[in-house]
Order: sequence, then C-alpha cells, then structure tokens
Amino acid sequence: MIRHIVLWSLHEQAQGADKATNLEKAKALLLSCAKVVPGIRAFEVATATPGMDCTNDLVLHMLLDDAQVLAAYQNHPDHQAIKPFMKAVVKERRCMDFNVE
Repeated sequence: MIRHIVLWSLHEQAQGADKATNLEKAKALLLSCAKVVPGIRAFEVATATPGMDCTNDLVLHMLLDDAQVLAAYQNHPDHQAIKPFMKAVVKERRCMDFNVE
C-alpha cells in the first residue's frame, strides 16, 4: 500500500477571495475526488484547527492499494480539473508518498 500526504499553505488573498473562503473551496474540491478511482482505501481532507500552532492550512491524507492507483488518481480528469484553482491559491505545497506494510 501507498500512503500519500499533501500539505498546503494558502495565500491570504487569491482568486478574489480570502484564505478562509479558498480553504473551504479547496477542501470541497479535494473531497469531490475521494472516489474517482478504485483502490483508494482512505481519503481524508482537513483544515488546520484554529488556535493550534500549525505550519500548514490544509492536508490531504490518502491510503491507496499501490503506485498504479496513485498514478491513476493523479491523472484522472476530475483531479486534473482542480489543479488550476489549487495552483492559484496555494503559497506552498509539500508532498510525501511512502510504502506501508
């Protein structure tokens, strides 16, 4: 299995909206991709908890059967469709993929 984790920090203002608005839109867009391909075993999207010391604003955590499922997700048209918005509102992105026994 593959664990896929992505962390984003968003701009304070982008696409004519503030960070809070863009966070909610980004979360909804990501959640819309939760079942785009078979082999996704877990799919979580969360925003930072107010009042906690966080270095990122948004996280995606996925557990997938294998690297082929991850590639299928990455290339799926629904996933590709959200990338322009994400690129416009994101200040910084970090990602890590690793094997899980």
